[in-house]
Amino acid sequence: MPYKNRKSSYTNFILIFVFIKIGLNALAISNFGFHRDELLHLALGDHLDWGYKEVPPFIAVLARLTSVLFGNSVFAARVFTTICSGLIIWLTGKITVELGGKHFAIALACLAIIFSPAFVASGYLFQPVVFDQLWWVLAVWLLLRYVNTLAIKYLYFIGLTVGIGILTKYTMLFFAGTLIAGLLISKQRRLLWNKHMLGATAITLLIVLPNLVWQFEHHWPVFTHMATLQKNQLVYIKALDFINQQLLVNGIALFVWLVGFGFLLFSFKLRKYQFLAFAFMLIFLFLLEMNGKSYYLFGAYPMLFAAGGYGFERWIKLKYPALRIAAVVLFVVPNLPLFPLFLPVFPLNTTLKLFSYANKHIPAFRFAATWEDHKLHPLTQDYADMLGWEEMVAKTASVYNSLTPEEKANTIIVADNYGEAGAFAHFGRNYKLPEIVCLNSSFALFAPADIHPKTIIYVSDDRDVSDLAPIVDSTKLVGEVADPLAREYRTGIFILKGVKPTISELYKQNLKQKLEK
Repeated sequence: MPYKNRKSSYTNFILIFVFIKIGLNALAISNFGFHRDELLHLALGDHLDWGYKEVPPFIAVLARLTSVLFGNSVFAARVFTTICSGLIIWLTGKITVELGGKHFAIALACLAIIFSPAFVASGYLFQPVVFDQLWWVLAVWLLLRYVNTLAIKYLYFIGLTVGIGILTKYTMLFFAGTLIAGLLISKQRRLLWNKHMLGATAITLLIVLPNLVWQFEHHWPVFTHMATLQKNQLVYIKALDFINQQLLVNGIALFVWLVGFGFLLFSFKLRKYQFLAFAFMLIFLFLLEMNGKSYYLFGAYPMLFAAGGYGFERWIKLKYPALRIAAVVLFVVPNLPLFPLFLPVFPLNTTLKLFSYANKHIPAFRFAATWEDHKLHPLTQDYADMLGWEEMVAKTASVYNSLTPEEKANTIIVADNYGEAGAFAHFGRNYKLPEIVCLNSSFALFAPADIHPKTIIYVSDDRDVSDLAPIVDSTKLVGEVADPLAREYRTGIFILKGVKPTISELYKQNLKQKLEK
């Protein structure tokens, strides 16, 4: 018998939680500057293509739209992520309704996500991760609509969603695969045996095809990027670390999604949605085996939160309103003290005072301000990555403007890493600086084919530039980032004079290596 939702869609009720999420993001939207990753993604918008070294093209399209529609401010850069974060809450509420949940289930599921450290931290910055989560959650909702209604149109919407999702982050491909595998394992496998599944798959392939062509033409940088990531970062992530992180990232809301997972797996009432539990187990095991980062799995949690809300609603009947209120308080309030650690809802000075107090008096919170160097700092590494960028560009501009017109005509500015290059790409236009030259990350794709400078202004967080001595007459440190809170603190600004012609051949060789990787 086809599914008929005889109850309210709870649209207005779900919107309450959407506005809460958007409001909290709005409080934080401009308190800190651009993150280094945001600067990279915004720079990609100036060089639209079907692919890049680190990411598929969707984030670049959004970057271009951001600049056209909203401008170039920090606020503008985070408009789409704020909207997207709200949509994730909206879809979580809609998934809860599809599972049979009502007001209490919706409230618990949505609030658990809104105040979960995982979604607080990942739903703020202009990065692919939040959009990746959106496509995962949308795919689940569309799949539930298909299961409940048998309306073929939802299969084609799923094909469209998966295609756009892959163009956002390649992890969508793995999640879609686990959803299909989950269906095959479950009794709902019959839903896959129709010609429209082929049509939906064809839509996905058609959307992804230009990126596949781009990858082929550029020597498959996705595999190089994954290999580099595996070698430099993922290899240090142990299986037990990944498991522990999944148990911690949602704070006290852990118990909501665990109950949801149990209900999807064992509840008779949710038996036709059991494939979602299978899909979660498969994507969990896949990422565990691949040494995946903890946030790769975040997009799979909203469906579990929705099921958890449904589960608690089944356990705590309507005639016990005090218990329902207590449940919401129990699974939300303990996460509130963690909020400023992951979302800068307060200005910088207030945030510093909070971290100072936490570092001194609450040892359990020190993990947030412990960086990759395993040292305790005044702020989180992400917050520190939002400071010092315009200072760096302004000081470089001062050096550049101290040159004579003839010297300027033969000077280039070179950045060592993508964060620095992104800062120059974004702020450089305000200081009338020449285009930045950088061979790190996707900036190698936009680099000039050859260079013939007589002077180089070199910006690098490596203060030892002795290796450049053979190709220049002199090197001099002329400035540095002075903000002690910035992760780029003491990044040097060097002026290299008397650059020798041999730099051209060395540059071309280096560029070729970067483009072939």
